[in-house]
Amino acid sequence: MARAASLSGFPEWLPADRIVEERVIDLLKHTFELHGFAAVSTRALEPLSALAKDGEIDKEVFAVSRLHGDGTDAKNPLGLHFDLTVPFARYVVENAGRLSFPFKRYQIQPVWRGERPQDGRFREFVQADIDVVGEDALAEHFEVEVPLVMAEAFGRLSELGVPPVRILANDRRLIEGFARGVGLTDIAAVLRGIDKLDKIGEEKVAELLAAEAGADARQQELCLALARIESPDASFADEVRALGVSHPLLDEGLGSLTRLLEAAHRRAPGTVWAQLKIARGLDYYTGAVYETQLVGHEDLGSVASGGRYDALASTGKRTYPGVGMSLGVSRLMSRLVGADRMVESTRSVPTAVLVAVSTEADRPASDAVAAALRARGIPTDVAPAAAKFGKQIRYADRRGIPFVWFCDGETGHEVKDIRSGEQTGADPDVWTPPADDVWPRVERV
Repeated sequence: MARAASLSGFPEWLPADRIVEERVIDLLKHTFELHGFAAVSTRALEPLSALAKDGEIDKEVFAVSRLHGDGTDAKNPLGLHFDLTVPFARYVVENAGRLSFPFKRYQIQPVWRGERPQDGRFREFVQADIDVVGEDALAEHFEVEVPLVMAEAFGRLSELGVPPVRILANDRRLIEGFARGVGLTDIAAVLRGIDKLDKIGEEKVAELLAAEAGADARQQELCLALARIESPDASFADEVRALGVSHPLLDEGLGSLTRLLEAAHRRAPGTVWAQLKIARGLDYYTGAVYETQLVGHEDLGSVASGGRYDALASTGKRTYPGVGMSLGVSRLMSRLVGADRMVESTRSVPTAVLVAVSTEADRPASDAVAAALRARGIPTDVAPAAAKFGKQIRYADRRGIPFVWFCDGETGHEVKDIRSGEQTGADPDVWTPPADDVWPRVERV
């Protein structure tokens, strides 16, 4: 087979790095399940109409069609989902009669976006989502629980060398109420402009606010002044009020974000900060919004984000409001095993023991030893060829396999630790490697 052209933005990890990714996912699943979140999985494809908002899609969606389609596909074109929240909303509506509310779910799956690949941004990437969804109403305290669960997940990932995080919060009602209070009406344009602040800077954002939202110089400066406010506690509210803008929706957003910061500070001081430039680009958010920074790696951008959405899932008669966050597993992996590698696996394969083969006629004896070890939960492989023992040991060493088993040593069955060179007699029905060697471990570099 000829070498295929590489496709940028579609990460394919080597085996050792895949072990790191699996460990990350295992820790996330464990944390989410400790807090009562149940696993779900949704299909990769959705109708393009479901991925669109009022007929428009602001994300670069990959459209999908059959190579040998019969012409009917055009009536209901399909696309790969660009996040896990939109398909989850559909899932809730379709299964509402079989779910108990409030429903807490986690979901770890790939998503696809046709964006320009860059550091930490891919076209295919794995996300790990948590959401709490209610029926017709959802208590405000879940807006505190969700970011704190995500913070705890990052805390568990710290054992792998993941740096600490800071979760930044804002409220869409606060931004919208402030914009209306200064006399602006194109709220979507204001949100788009503020959402680009970190990428293009204040001067360019001011130009966008003027061109797209019709903001004059005073309105531009007030919006930028709001976006500059950041606080580790509820004191941000006084700074907002000092700007002299009033609107009922602003008061609502201020009150909600203040309660969130106060509750988060009681439960996990310093974990959640108010940062009023956070707008989030997706337009289904209606309340609290979150972004997460790795301390010392802020250049990577947000590694977990989300917010409250009140109208995304609805049947017309019933509405299922929710709040959730999505952690970018692939984005995190790009920093953990990227150019400035932070962690590594102790070996590139799960195998702890390689059973040597003296001659091909003796392979059944080697297979029997391997079966006995596997029956006791020890990952074991059998040498691929009956080569010289030195060659079989080198084969194990290249893969990081710590032990080689010989069926016909001087004392019968013997096992060799190829790191230390120590070789001792062993019984396949009893012998067990040290606990740290049974499975690969992920360690800081």
